[in-house]
Amino acid sequence: MDTDRQATLTAPAAPPLCGSPRRGRPRSEAAEQAICAAVERLMTEGGTLAELTIEGIAQAAGVGKATIYRRWPNKEALLVDVLVRMEEPEQPLPGTGVRDDLVVILDYMRRRGLAKRSRWVLRVVLDQMGSMPALKEAYYDTVVMRRRRVIREVVARGVAAGELRDDLDIDLLAEMLTGPMLLRSVLWEDTPLDDPELPATIVDSLLEGLRGPALQVGSR
Repeated sequence: MDTDRQATLTAPAAPPLCGSPRRGRPRSEAAEQAICAAVERLMTEGGTLAELTIEGIAQAAGVGKATIYRRWPNKEALLVDVLVRMEEPEQPLPGTGVRDDLVVILDYMRRRGLAKRSRWVLRVVLDQMGSMPALKEAYYDTVVMRRRRVIREVVARGVAAGELRDDLDIDLLAEMLTGPMLLRSVLWEDTPLDDPELPATIVDSLLEGLRGPALQVGSR
């Protein structure tokens, strides 16, 4: 396995969560967990993202503002960490082929959609993000772009290995492979997501028409 591919497969699946170790002076894990819990509690009590302040979060967590600012440069960075903490954890990619990697990626999207439906606070935070451009930009840069990059790298490896057609744009291929699950989990929220076999069904059905020469003969 080449160095770039190994780095992709073994890299952390998500940005550091609240309470995870970072460089610099050791921080109190208990304080970090209290800060994250305070944000969730304030949202549960009916607050909005716009109403949240560092002062209010610090008071609810029982810490000083300096404790928050030592770990997060601003409110947006803190809220991104809290949001990632509330979402479903991502699983490492198996790296055994484009099909297996895509099934893991789509299953994460499925579980994330279920979490949004079942966790009111998560749904509220995601929905309110559009009203806060700085938070939306921070989340997009920190989380969305990284996930998009991973999907693109998986598809590019599939094309290079002959598992996927090489006559289509890489980004278009990625969108075609992830679009059905994205549609179900984000836009059509009345469609079922509880079938754990759904990701494999989507990927296998799409690969029938997108497979490259390496999989044309004798493949599923």
